[in-house]
Amino acid sequence: MKRIILASIAIMTALGLSAKSANPIRLNQVGYLPQEEKYVVIDQIDPQNKLIIKNEKGNVVCRPKVVRIAKSSMSGKIRYIVDLSEIKTPGRYTIKLDKYKSSFNISEKAFHCLATSSLKAFYLIRSGIDISRKYAGKYARHCGHPDTTVIVHPSAASAARPSGTIISSPYGWYDAGDYNKYTVNSAYSIGLMLDVYEQNQNYFAKLNTKIPESKNSTPDILDEMMFNLKWLLTMQDPSDGGVYHKLTTPHFENFIMPDKCHQPRYVVAKSVTGTLDFAACMAQAARLLQGNKDYPEFSSKAREASIKAYEWAKKNPNAFYKQIDINMNFKPSITTGEYGDFRSNDEIFWAATELYRLTGMSQYKEDAEKMMPSFFMNSSWGMVSELGLFSWISSNDSEMRTKSLNILKKYCDNLLDNVDKSDFQSPYGSRKFDFGWGCLGGSCCFPAIAMLYADKYIAPGKYKKYAIENIDYLLGRNATGYCYVTGFGYLSPMHPHHRISASDGIEAPIPGLLVGGPNPAQQDKADKNLIYPSDIPDESYLDQTESYASNEIAINWNAALVGISCWLDATTYK
Repeated sequence: MKRIILASIAIMTALGLSAKSANPIRLNQVGYLPQEEKYVVIDQIDPQNKLIIKNEKGNVVCRPKVVRIAKSSMSGKIRYIVDLSEIKTPGRYTIKLDKYKSSFNISEKAFHCLATSSLKAFYLIRSGIDISRKYAGKYARHCGHPDTTVIVHPSAASAARPSGTIISSPYGWYDAGDYNKYTVNSAYSIGLMLDVYEQNQNYFAKLNTKIPESKNSTPDILDEMMFNLKWLLTMQDPSDGGVYHKLTTPHFENFIMPDKCHQPRYVVAKSVTGTLDFAACMAQAARLLQGNKDYPEFSSKAREASIKAYEWAKKNPNAFYKQIDINMNFKPSITTGEYGDFRSNDEIFWAATELYRLTGMSQYKEDAEKMMPSFFMNSSWGMVSELGLFSWISSNDSEMRTKSLNILKKYCDNLLDNVDKSDFQSPYGSRKFDFGWGCLGGSCCFPAIAMLYADKYIAPGKYKKYAIENIDYLLGRNATGYCYVTGFGYLSPMHPHHRISASDGIEAPIPGLLVGGPNPAQQDKADKNLIYPSDIPDESYLDQTESYASNEIAINWNAALVGISCWLDATTYK
């Protein structure tokens, strides 16, 4: 009998099914803020006059009505939007519909645990040190990849560092489900989180994530950034200022713990995009850490490194990272993540912006003006102009600030146009192109951050609720019923494509990690013969370790989760 039960569970897992996911009540499984909107969506069952809301004492507090009926443009399914915003008293509530029920929480600290866990996750994926039980609990592990003997790959060779040279390049974060470290994604992740830090410095001064550095005088978020910035500094060739594109093994490691990995590690080819991203985040960090007592030498080092990197990039504008070409000309072949990007206008804009804010030198502003975008986009590692726009919005330059705000306003107002037509009452999630690789980070969380910028600088009180609606979607009010952050909600990913979580012998994955999300391209299906539950864009999600197309984690997606959850927490944090 036990084997039959286990076999049934395995089949349900393969199909992405569970008893809980069949529940038609879709809501934010983490928490609602008392004074903000509280929408619930009922999937395909007409709940009119059937819904009952009870408080913790079992008393009926309301019998809400349907305020709108929507039809999915992707599946044709009918959804019923219910507004519970009249409930403002903090507490735990139960919502019941026929045989189905669910619960939701209202709290001034609704996003606090999400904020601390998503940031603490970066400590748990640090490379090159023991992860201590004192700070990690059951997720403690032995040091892997000390990276004190890293080989200069032939593609990265220079006169000062010929092929085979051994360098030391320790620390940093594991980038995604694999164990490698990539300059472009690290720089982008740092840049986005530092943007949010700059907007909420008082909040972060109080936020304690219980990491080894928490007792010093520096905010924990800056301590965490420093752990990765220290690694990034080692990725610059001191002889010319160019920055290696990545530190990697030739091939992805198996699903084993970091300390069991034994492939050699290489720094591979300098790239113009990696070098410019490095220049941008170093200049940004140098500015924000000026006068820091815990890292007194960092700011001047980062300033010098940034300027030198920018100069190298201007001399090498066509040094794009092309892994196929590298493998045709050099050995060993490299088959890990490419992070290929064959245009650098956006990287120039971001780097020049940050260098101008750091140095005040007119040449950098002139370069930024030449590369300033005319529109705002969903941002990720390959599209970084938006980080430059955020920085100008924070600056004292009235001209560039006004231009940036106008670009941001058009973008945010366009997002709002979708809400009244959406079947989950959010700017995100009602269109086919909302879904794809890493969509929950770049297309859901990042626009929510943009809307909080708009709420702060353009129209206070107008955009915040829409940012929250995106996060409600992320946390369970969606087509699959999943809360897409590990360790949160009553239906969340248990099998992310993440080597540590899959290999540590602990049933629950590392908490606070955002998975990529529904991806109708299903790039992993051909290789793994995976069975997705649906080809419908917003339902094309599979909670299986092998599903790297929908269930992998990555630092840039988590950076976006840190940004939005911390900023929302900051709005009520005391």
